[in-house]
Amino acid sequence: MAKRVHRPREDAEFNFILGVSGVPVLAYFTGTWPKAIEPCRVMDLVVDGIADAYMGRLTVVRTDITRCPAATRRYGITGAPSYVLLKEGGVVAHGTGPMTIAEVRNFLDGHL
Repeated sequence: MAKRVHRPREDAEFNFILGVSGVPVLAYFTGTWPKAIEPCRVMDLVVDGIADAYMGRLTVVRTDITRCPAATRRYGITGAPSYVLLKEGGVVAHGTGPMTIAEVRNFLDGHL
């Protein structure tokens, strides 16, 4: 069974996941500093629901900003939670801040 949400431990693993995904990728960036913990914890549940709903149509990658600094810089991430939708290797959408599952679905459906 495929992983619902990938959790790379470093930039090389993040890049590998992007390289082998045959479907668009939602890179969800999280943080562990005090002001980011609660919004990211809430978004973890939303992102898990999205991973279930879009299984087979979307690869979801939960990316810790401190573990994947090169990816964080590459996509211009300045806070958490943040989201980058990648399709065929290119960025097609950017989002930031807490969202409801309906808002994330709208974010995705407009670009998938």
